[in-house]
Amino acid sequence: MSSYKILYAEDDETLAFLTKDNLEQNGYDVVHCLDGNLCMEAFKKEKFDICILDIMLPKKDGFEIAADIRKINNNVPIIFLSAKTLKEDRIKGLKLGADDYLVKPFSIEELALKIEIFLKRSQKNAISEKVSYRVGKYNFDTQNYLLTFDQEKITLTQRESELLKLFLDNKNTVLKREQILTSLWGDDDYFMGRSLDVFISRLRKILSTEQHISIENLHGIGFRFNIQD
Repeated sequence: MSSYKILYAEDDETLAFLTKDNLEQNGYDVVHCLDGNLCMEAFKKEKFDICILDIMLPKKDGFEIAADIRKINNNVPIIFLSAKTLKEDRIKGLKLGADDYLVKPFSIEELALKIEIFLKRSQKNAISEKVSYRVGKYNFDTQNYLLTFDQEKITLTQRESELLKLFLDNKNTVLKREQILTSLWGDDDYFMGRSLDVFISRLRKILSTEQHISIENLHGIGFRFNIQD
């Protein structure tokens, strides 16, 4: 049985019961909260391996929870579940540091698969052969998702860390969009492509002071992470 602990925020009690019951049958330890305040109280008290957040919650919505979680922990994966289908809502969630977004009604099987993928990646990152890279002036610690220089520390999300590591392992080489999407998400559909653009934009901003580093967009092909050694 898995000992992984999931924080699950959902105010629809029927949906919450079904989802929690299914995940527990898969061996997960699920802590369910009916509103945003209870969710944050639970997060501060216990260590969670992944967070699953509905957006429309009483007292504190999922976006607010994600922002608060990222102030405390920038590494724990966050998956949004929402009836909101607007592209802007999805992009907002990703910009707040979420790693994925499922639209209601969702498949329990798909949710379980995404959880499994995130947890496997967390394990893989922890035992990765190469754990330290030089990125311009920064040292990149892949295990702790940290970019450091002197007293400066920038904590990346798990997804940002995975993308940066993929680029560094293939520096100065063209990576096709579908290669990146399949490597990070296991899928290359339209929405995942938009998600990739968000994460690349965030990495560009983080590395904007590095004159010898650029993420080149090759229209219709993919990207190249250029580093002048």
